[in-house]
Amino acid sequence: MSGAFHYLPILTDDTRKHLCRLRIVLVKAKKSTVKFVIDCTQPVDDKVLDVAQFEKYLHDKIKIGGKTGSLASSNVVISRDRTKLTIASPADLKFSKRQLKYLSKRYLKKQQLRDYLRVVAASKNSYEMRYFSISGGDDEDEE
Repeated sequence: MSGAFHYLPILTDDTRKHLCRLRIVLVKAKKSTVKFVIDCTQPVDDKVLDVAQFEKYLHDKIKIGGKTGSLASSNVVISRDRTKLTIASPADLKFSKRQLKYLSKRYLKKQQLRDYLRVVAASKNSYEMRYFSISGGDDEDEE
């Protein structure tokens, strides 16, 4: 930044205000990230779902700008805990949470788990995999 001041021999009040505004804009323009979480705790604890395979599937299938395989160039990072996947994306990329739900449901269908598991929004930036709740069906009167 010191090289920029060589061209301004006299700093008037107007130019100082302009430089202060410029610095404020640069500070506000920092890249923020959006994080989405897919919680697979229930199926992983029951050893129904493998998080490593699910992570690889998402890594291969997520589309950025209509193209798969461009996660690294778009600064999208998929990280894995024992039971959770976290997808971090730059805010200016406008990464779709809905795409994660679609790909999660598609993975469950591929693994033939779609009849037992569903993907539910747990909060604004997270999904959770839950089992379908099946009632006993004892509503009929026996004769």
